[in-house]
Amino acid sequence: MISFLPKVIFPEVTYLPPEYLLQRGIKLLMLDFDNTMLPYTTNVPSQALLDWISKFQKSSVQLCIVSNSKKPRVRIFSEQYGVDVIQGAKKPFSKGIKACLKKYGVEKSEAALVGDQIYTDVLGANCAGVYSVLVKSIHNHTFWLKLRHVAEVPFIFMAKGRKYKHEES
Repeated sequence: MISFLPKVIFPEVTYLPPEYLLQRGIKLLMLDFDNTMLPYTTNVPSQALLDWISKFQKSSVQLCIVSNSKKPRVRIFSEQYGVDVIQGAKKPFSKGIKACLKKYGVEKSEAALVGDQIYTDVLGANCAGVYSVLVKSIHNHTFWLKLRHVAEVPFIFMAKGRKYKHEES
């Protein structure tokens, strides 16, 4: 059955710790890029994002950007910060997700996908059978991004009980 509901909601990608995934048997985290890791309006990552990537790189959870974008900025980021990338993923279709699973030799039950969009990231993860993680969009700076968010509100509301309760450490 097709589901638009994420398994869990985090306020932002940097709140998702490797331990959370490891406790669920997840070995691979696929990352949406635009508005999940960086806003569309900049190529400069926050220090919080860089620290988060470093934390994952020291853990046993592997990271791979799985982006619908074919723009050079995604590849440049990937190379600069040592995170693999699959571009032109065509989410919500499973092309890029399946390519990532194959590349890493990971079963779908051992993978998660985190992103900011219900209709591409969450739906794509759910259809592919991987653990879906929704985060708030970093910056809905255009009319179309704001409109898309309005269309997602009912699903976010239905999934409100799935919000991760972040505890400061």
